[in-house]
Amino acid sequence: MVAIEAGQTNSAVDGAMPDRATLLAMYQTMVNIRAFETRLVELFNAGKLGGVLHVYLGEEACAAGTCIHLKPSDYLLTSHRGHGHVLAKGADMDRMMAELFARETGLCRARGGSMHIIDRSVGILGANAIVAANVPIATGAGLAAKWRDEGQVVICFFGDGATNHGAFHEGVNLAAVWDLPVVFVCENNLYAQFTSQRIHTKITDLAIRAEGYGIPGVQADGQDVLAVYGVAQAAVERARNGGGPTLIELKTYRYTGHAISNPLSAIGRPEEEIDSWKARDPIALFERRLIDQGIYVQSDLTALCEAATARVDAAVAFAEASPHPRPETALEHVYTEYPVGVPL
Repeated sequence: MVAIEAGQTNSAVDGAMPDRATLLAMYQTMVNIRAFETRLVELFNAGKLGGVLHVYLGEEACAAGTCIHLKPSDYLLTSHRGHGHVLAKGADMDRMMAELFARETGLCRARGGSMHIIDRSVGILGANAIVAANVPIATGAGLAAKWRDEGQVVICFFGDGATNHGAFHEGVNLAAVWDLPVVFVCENNLYAQFTSQRIHTKITDLAIRAEGYGIPGVQADGQDVLAVYGVAQAAVERARNGGGPTLIELKTYRYTGHAISNPLSAIGRPEEEIDSWKARDPIALFERRLIDQGIYVQSDLTALCEAATARVDAAVAFAEASPHPRPETALEHVYTEYPVGVPL
């Protein structure tokens, strides 16, 4: 396995080049995420959003290249940094923005916030603020999918820090033992909160951990959406056809601190490291490839970026016009009634 560092590119993308419509869909997803997250930073800094905010700027290719292979009936589990995954899976942007504004029209009616987004209508089983806690949940969803035998696949996103938690090892091991249709996607952005991977993990390439569970472990350049597309396509097809789980490691980089309230300057990242990764911005890389290969011209891509900004503007307007939840409803949609007649 060859490690991918900043300034290098994954040399191969398995399978045929995606068709023009697929390329367009992935580009639109990436610029939608970029516009959404950029606006969230502005809103948070203006005091319009509360709580804690973890944005996905710099990692857009990971979500776009993976989720393009999913059907609405497939499941997705994500982490505290989940906005990009949720948008890529098809959640409604208006209702997602309203959730971040803590409005009644939000996906969770203001009860989930940034780190606990869920939208079962498109298979999003939830973001999870506890590091690695989504991994065994994904395994459980994979077991349900295998029992149903309807070709469902589960995608589970997490960061490099999660691979050192017991829940990660337990979940991946059980999914491997039972050949469950789960694709585990590690977005290795080189930092677990504030701690460099060089400090928290002895190995460089986290995908090799798959060997301990007897499943494939593959690695791709997370800044190259076509490289992501290739490895994700193979893993999703394998899972959908009964081949069991895969561990994917995507080498990527986040442009912000752990949360918006944690500036990069406070973490001590080397300036040359930041500059080298930003020089390989995933959207800029994809734009150059689309233009160089004559698939799109710059005016086409500019129009898509403008459409993304307008779409986010509309989502903000929807959220700001939405009502706040009434205090007397605070305990609604929180508890469920246990089915009558089912033994405890």
